Amino acid sequence: MSGACGIIDRSRAFAEGPVASAAPGWSMGGQPDPDLFRMAAAIGLTGVTTPKEFGGQGHSFATLVAVCEILAAVDFGFAMSLVNTQNVGLRLCRSASDAEHSRYLPRILAAEISACTALTEPGTGSDVAAIATRATQTSGGWRLTGEKTWIVNGRHAGLAVVFAQCSNAGDADGIGGFLVDLDRAGVRRYPVNSGFAQTSMGTGGFVLEDVVAEALVLPPGTAFKSILTEINAARTYVAAMCNAMLGAAVAQAADYGAKRRSFGNPLAHYAAWRHPFGAAETDLAASRALTARAVDMIVEGADAQLAAAEAKIAAVQAAQLHIPQMLHAMGAAGLKPEYCFARHLAAAQVAGFTDGATSILRDRVARLTRSKTDTPKR
Repeated sequence: MSGACGIIDRSRAFAEGPVASAAPGWSMGGQPDPDLFRMAAAIGLTGVTTPKEFGGQGHSFATLVAVCEILAAVDFGFAMSLVNTQNVGLRLCRSASDAEHSRYLPRILAAEISACTALTEPGTGSDVAAIATRATQTSGGWRLTGEKTWIVNGRHAGLAVVFAQCSNAGDADGIGGFLVDLDRAGVRRYPVNSGFAQTSMGTGGFVLEDVVAEALVLPPGTAFKSILTEINAARTYVAAMCNAMLGAAVAQAADYGAKRRSFGNPLAHYAAWRHPFGAAETDLAASRALTARAVDMIVEGADAQLAAAEAKIAAVQAAQLHIPQMLHAMGAAGLKPEYCFARHLAAAQVAGFTDGATSILRDRVARLTRSKTDTPKR
């Protein structure tokens, strides 16, 4: 991560200052102030891995993961919102024409617009090949009809990479990736709300009614492969974010236990109070090691499908198990919005669905592991 210290230091100051001040309000349903995204853009967070020749920071995937960790330790949703915008900017650099990235990339880098990648549909989640949104080629360009939902930044994004079926239903090779201006006529967007606050993640959806796409940026035959490759990176940074949330919960609970007194002693004096911390820190260390392995494989260009799945499973499970225990160590005080516990509890559940549900990933790991150990019959 040579040369990345500057953006990491800036990210930490930003996360521990403005983001930490605003995050308690988001857990109560408040909306992030657009100025916060502009502040993020000013320190390079909308273009961490965008090449320098396109106006970005030109850092590695490992640096992007480190930035995501720093932000997610304060608020998972805000970190997800930023990384999804920056990912679309990177896609423009890789696949869009000069005219398209000249039109949109400067606006993304300046946080004038947010962006999203739209895979999930009302009837399609992890089974990407089952995408039902249709793309039809006409003399006026590609026209898209369908619905996307549970999309990070879906409630406010100005630009999307929308995956749609160009061929027969269920044909993975028929899926294409289209650049769509979400301010076009025929786009009807809506927020997605739940018992867990979704505002800092910008979760939403949109209906496309015969909408003309700006461009086909991932042609059929390449889009599905791109999804599978990029989802490994997403699973890896989501794992890192879960590790960061658990690390923050452990640190806040430990600090509270050192200061809060009970029966004349700090809570940390009592072995029964300390007991959950050993298990949490052990699982966190193991999860961090799996995540680091996945990061290294992605940076090296290796096949990270198994490593990324294992890292995400371990990180999500550790966060879902131990963050509630850290909250109980805090007692009722931990429910106050100035502490991270309530929003990290919710985010750990959301992370379990993001970029592949845990149950599906377990099956994926079992199949990939079995394929490595099976020997051909003679």
